[in-house]
Amino acid sequence: TDNQNSITIEVSGDGEYEYALNGNGYQNSNSFTDLSSGDYTVCINDKKGCGYVCEEVFLLNYPKFFTPNGDGVNDLWKIKYSFIEPNMQLKIFDRYGKLLSVFGSLDFGWDGTSNGYRLPADDYWFVVKRQNGKEFKGHFALKR
Repeated sequence: TDNQNSITIEVSGDGEYEYALNGNGYQNSNSFTDLSSGDYTVCINDKKGCGYVCEEVFLLNYPKFFTPNGDGVNDLWKIKYSFIEPNMQLKIFDRYGKLLSVFGSLDFGWDGTSNGYRLPADDYWFVVKRQNGKEFKGHFALKR
């Protein structure tokens, strides 16, 4: 969503851990809320001095559904705030893996058509290739 995004850090193994996001001080809770889309560094520290680890993560904000019916509301599907990465590439697939659309982060988005034909209400899948080469996969619904 635009304002209720969160990151929850899951840890395996015994230990007493504390967590930090972007180096802003450690906390006992493994959840961070009210986040915007973008890059984050998550850090886990063992309170007993057995070590720590930090990793980069990316919070991707995308609509779970869209309704391309021409009313001006939710008519296009695209990654929100994708303008942050001008070279991001998006691919849309149907349930059978057929490639339906390819567009960039600065393009308008996908309108629910392929070769000029309106596609049916269904679930569709996407692959996002970020500027750094990392890929993210997910799905969303097209509602008619």
